[in-house]
Amino acid sequence: MKTKILSLLVIVIILSSCSSGGVGNPFATPEPTATLRAPDVVRTPAPDARAAMTLFLEAYKVESYATMYSMLSPLSQEAITQEDFTQRYKDALNAMSLTELETEVLSVLTNPNSAQVAFRLTYKTVLAGDLIRDITGRLTLDGGQWRVQWDEGMILPELVGGNKLAMDYQIPSRGDIYDRDGAAIAAQADAVALGIVPGQIHPDGEGTLLYELSKITGKTTQEIQDSYANAGADWYVPVGEVTADDAERILRMNLGGLFATPYQARFYFDGGVAPQSVGYVITIPAEDLEEYQRLGYGGSERVGYAGLEKWGEEYLTGTHGGSLYVINPEGQIVTRLAQSDPGPSSSLYLTLDKDLQLYAQEAIKGFSGAAVVIERDTGRILAMASSPGFDPNLFEPTNINNQALPALLNNVNQPLVNRATQGQYPLGSVFKVITMSAALSSGLYTEETTYECGYHFVELPDRVLNDWTYEHCQDEIQFSYQITPDDPLDLNTCYTKPSGVLTLSESLMRSCNPYYWHIGLDLYSSQRTTDIANMARAFGLGQATGLGQGAESSGLIEDPTDAIQAVNQSIGQGTVLVTPLQVASFMAALGNGGTLYRPQLIEKIQPLTDDPTSIFKPEARGTLPLSPEYLRVLQDAMISVVENQRGTAYSRLRSIRSYGIPVAGKTGTAESGSGLPHAWFAGYTMAEENTGLPDIAIAVLVENAGEGSDYAAPIFQRIVETYYFGSPRSTYWFETTFGVTKTPTPIGGIPTETPRP
Repeated sequence: MKTKILSLLVIVIILSSCSSGGVGNPFATPEPTATLRAPDVVRTPAPDARAAMTLFLEAYKVESYATMYSMLSPLSQEAITQEDFTQRYKDALNAMSLTELETEVLSVLTNPNSAQVAFRLTYKTVLAGDLIRDITGRLTLDGGQWRVQWDEGMILPELVGGNKLAMDYQIPSRGDIYDRDGAAIAAQADAVALGIVPGQIHPDGEGTLLYELSKITGKTTQEIQDSYANAGADWYVPVGEVTADDAERILRMNLGGLFATPYQARFYFDGGVAPQSVGYVITIPAEDLEEYQRLGYGGSERVGYAGLEKWGEEYLTGTHGGSLYVINPEGQIVTRLAQSDPGPSSSLYLTLDKDLQLYAQEAIKGFSGAAVVIERDTGRILAMASSPGFDPNLFEPTNINNQALPALLNNVNQPLVNRATQGQYPLGSVFKVITMSAALSSGLYTEETTYECGYHFVELPDRVLNDWTYEHCQDEIQFSYQITPDDPLDLNTCYTKPSGVLTLSESLMRSCNPYYWHIGLDLYSSQRTTDIANMARAFGLGQATGLGQGAESSGLIEDPTDAIQAVNQSIGQGTVLVTPLQVASFMAALGNGGTLYRPQLIEKIQPLTDDPTSIFKPEARGTLPLSPEYLRVLQDAMISVVENQRGTAYSRLRSIRSYGIPVAGKTGTAESGSGLPHAWFAGYTMAEENTGLPDIAIAVLVENAGEGSDYAAPIFQRIVETYYFGSPRSTYWFETTFGVTKTPTPIGGIPTETPRP
């Protein structure tokens, strides 16, 4: 029965496989039927995991943490904020003192929804050497993009589990700064801050107190008394800082009103020797901390923030050392990753002569201005004073006198600015040596070319310009005869007469403005429009001197675009701005035969235990484009400025002549645009044969003081006396005694728009 049923089923199956038209022949060949097309299959390849990790690592190399964080997986971003993510990286890289990061993808293993990428990180550091780690990063596919599954191990494997890096720093003591002979300018020292509480001064002891403080601080008794004149009885008034040894005597005297507070820090001797050039140190500012950590600093050091302290930081600070540790969340050391030893610092020996520098500072004290002294034949800077000065010890927080720092920083006279290298001023008549050089070199003039130098210059079609002699004449009439503006001027009564017919050489001696206006207009009209500007550039103007050891301005020299600019430029006004350092530099070149030396402040860099790593060598940076004959003409003309009785500096430099120190130079009085004109005197000495001392070139600039012959020339004279005799020999005409000045009043008593000599 079962067999039948099975057979029946087979038949049914066979029949059901036949065509649908009814019962067919089961043994017939079936008709062909249509075949269904296979469905389309779209394959989407997974993104390139190598490219994704490469992008992440490239962002790491440039520390683009926002880009890195954007590539994290959602779970990783939930586990750490972008701010904490960024900070974890910064903390690690700062601790290891990273300088450069190298990355390399080693291998990639990709699955449908995940990937593993092996990569190598090479951390190049200052204190820990090269740290090399091979790390495997995990990626997950999210929205068709690879995302990084991040943990601290992607920085360093040792940081997994919340561990951190910590550096134990070893910092050498900071190097010192000395003058050329080894006299200390800045060094670590036990110091004493001195101050006065006015209400505790003994009435009969004030004179002694002022005298002793003046001796020890270098300030005048009047300066000290003025400092507390308007102070409250119980106010503390800072006076200055001295070494503990220097303070010993005055402290034994038990002077009433004197308060002394000891401290230990980097100390700047004598209240600051060339403070704008030397600079000062400060605690690392918060905004600069990371930058210094990458250089191997721990953050507690005092670092150079201006002048040579900043320029020489790498020498003065030495080589830092340290041990890099891994610290667990409980603050315990897990392991030490690397170690380096510190190296000794170096000291800077400057070209400055400390005594000459202090006298130069004293010489321009009370004025705003600058004085630069250069060794004529080498480029060594022997003194570079900028006034007003400042006390760099005020930047030390442990110095109680630090309370005076805000007043220093807010001083409208900007004592922190180095006017010698950063101040830019019109040069006035000192520029005439350049105009004279251009005139000679043009072939249109010789030293004997004459010109009638009168009170007025009338060669311009639309204006009349007045010589300084005319201005003097007006002053004489107004102040000697007290005439009213409506009274006629009787020029015949003037003591100061027009200079008359002058040769080109004599024009410099008399500083005749009309002659130089004529030269400027003549060259401009003769299609030699850029002769004077080009000569100025050849003298080193319009460009930095190359000092390189502090901030330096380039000044300004422009080609004139019209006759008025050409006339103004010919006497150092208009499109002319210079620094005192530039002027001292080209004056040295005029004196030494034409070589422009690069001014330098560093005599040598001396490690504590080894030989010097750098020693001063004179470095020529150019040659004045003057023939020996033209150079001699200029030199003779500058000598006549001082030695000829009609010379503009004759009366003010009589002391130098009486002491047998031959000098050449040029006065300058430059209109400043506001207030009194700037006073200039620049020149050089010619006394090496008689004295055995190297000759020097000096530039003096006094802001808004008056005539160069009245203010800058006497300062020049005092510096020359100090250099050759160890101390000044003559008082200024406006002093009652050394350091005690009358109220400076320009001859004539009023400001003037007319250029003066």
